[in-house]
Amino acid sequence: MSVRLHLVRHCPHGDVGRVLSGRCAGSPLTDAGLAKAHRLAAELARSEQIAAIQSSSRLRAVQTAEAIADATGASVEIIGALDEIDFGDWTGRSFADLDGDPQWRAWNEIRASARPPGGESMAEAVTRAVAHIEALTRRDWAGAVVCVSHCDVIRGVIAHYLGLGLDNLLRFDVEPGSLSTLIVGAWGGRLVALNKEVA
Repeated sequence: MSVRLHLVRHCPHGDVGRVLSGRCAGSPLTDAGLAKAHRLAAELARSEQIAAIQSSSRLRAVQTAEAIADATGASVEIIGALDEIDFGDWTGRSFADLDGDPQWRAWNEIRASARPPGGESMAEAVTRAVAHIEALTRRDWAGAVVCVSHCDVIRGVIAHYLGLGLDNLLRFDVEPGSLSTLIVGAWGGRLVALNKEVA
């Protein structure tokens, strides 16, 4: 069996590009972020049948998923494997503050082996997300599955199915409110669209 999977990065919130929100409570979508979530939802509802919507428990992801649910009629299920990376001691710190930290530089240069202080490694995050996706292939879905998650988690999943090492993650980006589509089956995965955005 196979599953058509839309990996959706949550839409913009007030700290995007400024603060490493990580697993902080809060970080709701901005008005512009909510509007983008509704446009994305309308696009998905127009384009195909959505069988299920799964989401990280972070508010910004849940709000994005709920907009998709409103447009498609599918319900939202919270999935721990789709959660943001645990950034440990870096959670809630500004990118400007992190910029001079040697561990932060290592995280961005050698993702395959670096680890946030007190947090999880990139490999651990990818392993949990991919294990969940592989489990999805064991069911017969009456349409596509939408998984709302976070930038690095989605990049890690895409890298896994493309056969890229984790040190190559920063070679492509996953914008807020974008969707990347994979078809995943027992034979592996095939990337259909990367970082598609709605107007």
